[in-house]
Order: sequence, then C-alpha cells, then structure tokens
Amino acid sequence: MDLSLHETVDDWAAMRARSVRFASITVTESLNWTDDTAVRQLGDALRAGVHAGIRHYARAGAVQDQARHFVRTGMPLGAFAPGALAPTLDVGADGIDDRFIKAWIKAVRSASGVRRVLVYATYEDWLHRFRPDKWADSEVVLWLVRHNGIPGRPGWFHSRLGLHQHSAGRPHGADALVYPFTLADVLL
Repeated sequence: MDLSLHETVDDWAAMRARSVRFASITVTESLNWTDDTAVRQLGDALRAGVHAGIRHYARAGAVQDQARHFVRTGMPLGAFAPGALAPTLDVGADGIDDRFIKAWIKAVRSASGVRRVLVYATYEDWLHRFRPDKWADSEVVLWLVRHNGIPGRPGWFHSRLGLHQHSAGRPHGADALVYPFTLADVLL
C-alpha cells in the first residue's frame, strides 16, 4: 500500500492482519518539506511488522538538494535499514524527466549507501514520458500506477517493472508484485 501526503492509518496492526506486507509513505517533497504525520506513520508501520519505506515527491529543479533532504530525513527514521521497503521516488510532477531521475538515484545512493531504489509513476508516464532504459539498472525497480483492478498485470512491460498499483481502494491504494519479482526484490 502507499500513503500520499497527509494520509494516515489508525491501526497498522489491523492492516498487517489484512495481509498488508509493505507500505510506501510520502515523507518528503521538493527541497525542504517534510510531512511530520508521515514520519510517525512510518514508525507505527515498522513496529506493526509492515515493511515500510519512505517516498519523495519530486519537484523540478535542485535534484541534488532534494536527494540530500530525502536522505537526511530518512536516516534517523531507519528508512535505509535492512528489511525496509526500498526508497521511492514519485515522479508525477511536471518538469521531472529522465535526467532528473538518473541524478536523483545517483545522489540518494551516494548519500545513503543503499543501491536499491523504486521509481513510482503512472501508466501514461511510463508509456509516453520516461525511458527507464536510460537509467534503470539491476537495482532499480519500477512501480506502475494503473487502476485496472488486475493485480500484477498492468498492461505495460519492462524488465525492471516490479510493482503495480492496481486499485485506488482498500483505502490508500492496493499494490501487487509483478512476476517474477518477489517481496525480497523491493526491500533493502
């Protein structure tokens, strides 16, 4: 599942009991914004046994500063520890392009010491806007948002496509792994 800005879950133990195994929580945006509620959500999810990780909502410009802000916020939260969902970049805003994504991945890897990164975008963006072959190596996993209700079958293929958000319900969206990816492939 994923939580966008200001979304909360009241009972993470109940979510875990309903088979929620991983969660991506938007904690930072742009150069200096942090969602303090999301910071608490991350801790609650981890304590409930959900493999939680943090997500950054990118804005055009200052890619290095955005990456440093993301890592600086996530480090004390344990977001880069083994077992956490890999750090995620949400590239939905206008002005984000392949060069931005490549530079953000490089900067986050350098600052955090982790290699695995998830990149979250809509079906339309993967079709028409981004070219992951320019930057998606073996430690980048693509996350496709297409609410078609068919878990793990988004209707678009890339060898690095590992996650599919297939429903906007349950609340907070429902996500599935895309074969042959496993949970271990999206965790640190």
